[in-house]
Amino acid sequence: MLRSAADSPQQTAGVQSRPERTSGTGNDSKATASLVLWAGIAFSALFTLLIWALDFRLASIELLPDTGASWYYWKLPSPTFWTRATSWGFYLVHQFAIWAIIYYAQSYRKHRYTKGLHKANIWALTVNAAFIFLHLIQTHVWYDGLAQDTPIFSSQGAVIVLLVWVLLMENNRRGQFFGRPAPFSKEVVRFARTYHGYFFAWAIVYTFWFHPMVSTSGHLIGFFYMFLLLLQGSLFYTRIHTNRWWTFALEGTVLVHGTLVAVMQGNGLWPMFLFGFAGILVVTQMYGLGLSLPFRLLILGAFVGSALLVYGNFGWDRLNEIVRIPLIEYASVFVLAGLFWLGLRITRTVRHMRSA
Repeated sequence: MLRSAADSPQQTAGVQSRPERTSGTGNDSKATASLVLWAGIAFSALFTLLIWALDFRLASIELLPDTGASWYYWKLPSPTFWTRATSWGFYLVHQFAIWAIIYYAQSYRKHRYTKGLHKANIWALTVNAAFIFLHLIQTHVWYDGLAQDTPIFSSQGAVIVLLVWVLLMENNRRGQFFGRPAPFSKEVVRFARTYHGYFFAWAIVYTFWFHPMVSTSGHLIGFFYMFLLLLQGSLFYTRIHTNRWWTFALEGTVLVHGTLVAVMQGNGLWPMFLFGFAGILVVTQMYGLGLSLPFRLLILGAFVGSALLVYGNFGWDRLNEIVRIPLIEYASVFVLAGLFWLGLRITRTVRHMRSA
């Protein structure tokens, strides 16, 4: 997943090319991206632990009663100028800083994929780390996030579109259905790959600032995942950014996060999230790993056997839950591709009219 920031011209054409061995720049770091990746994962885990350890300081904050699925519980009953100014102000600075780094990397530097870090990677890592610390401070001083002024579904929707965008972007490499690509035009896939970094950066940074850093189980898992996505978004133009096992792990984390949150909510819907996201893994995602046919059949068998076992206990009338999430995501891929195609066609028509 999540080849955020910027892709090389060869990759944006929809063909996976072998990363070059040289960076083409003379100011790049000698630190390997793989080392930074492991350090970043450790940082993400330790910072998640820090959020949990400091949560006692937020115990005195009084919140309004929970009124249902459309209500976000973790926001102040009486927001002030400063609670809004800090949450929105820090978010906007963070957002535009990351966008500026992406634009710089794509427009002003002819990077190639390398083992080491580029200057832009160091900038992105520094900016993201600084705002992670700043968000923790902001939570403990002013508490509120963007949830105070935006619908709860906006954050969820941003992540869903991100996941759907990945399915479109990876269509040519791993296929859409059992290794076979959907009939999307090369122009649409190229557009998705070229500009995905800007949308991914928005979806991740917006979701990151949507929530205060509180230590419910769902928040802790969610923030750990956001840290990993910020890390991935900082490693553009490095080989680790396109490493198929790392990107697969990021996609798989959605399965773990969604299932565990559903378990913690106690609403009995965890099988829908588990087998829904696992269904996408079986139908699409595992085909990007180069696995042998026997191993893929083993994974498919484990999926089918586990589903039969679980729904044999929960009731066969709920078996349709397995297809709900996949149907939504696959339908959304075609909708997103259609929107891109329409936008590109309109743009081409307007340019033709202007040049006529």
